[in-house]
Amino acid sequence: MKTPNYSAIVNDKVEVPMTLEQGQAMDIVGTSEGAYHILHSGKAYEATVSDVNLDTKTVSLKLNGKAKTVKLQDEFDLLVKKMGLSANVTHKVSAIKAPMPGLVLSILVEPGQAVVQGEPMVILEAMKMENVIKSPGEGTVKKIIVSKGKPVDKGEVLIEME
Repeated sequence: MKTPNYSAIVNDKVEVPMTLEQGQAMDIVGTSEGAYHILHSGKAYEATVSDVNLDTKTVSLKLNGKAKTVKLQDEFDLLVKKMGLSANVTHKVSAIKAPMPGLVLSILVEPGQAVVQGEPMVILEAMKMENVIKSPGEGTVKKIIVSKGKPVDKGEVLIEME
């Protein structure tokens, strides 16, 4: 067997090493937005993705109706792990920006509040969906720029951090 190029850790318990060839051998077909039919090693799976966090390389999904959290590791992550080093980095945030145009439904933080990575900060309605805008890192809320019920443009600063 070849050395794994990637690894998927399911529910912080089971590690599934994958070579590039295995990853390419999967047959994945989108059935609707966020839903996929997967054929791998002669088995069929139905997957519905509920959240993707690119910062932590984590995917929350339902696989055949069962909730799973999958942490993906690339070649760099595997090398750092093999060397016994820690790749944990704390990111300071200076501003929270709107990832898309929308309407501010709710503001979940207050000035002076300390936030950690992944903490919900704003709920933004876009394309008839409620989107939870989470903190990409750590910081303290300095100033809230937007207000509830107001429209925002993509890239507009919603919250200033310190």
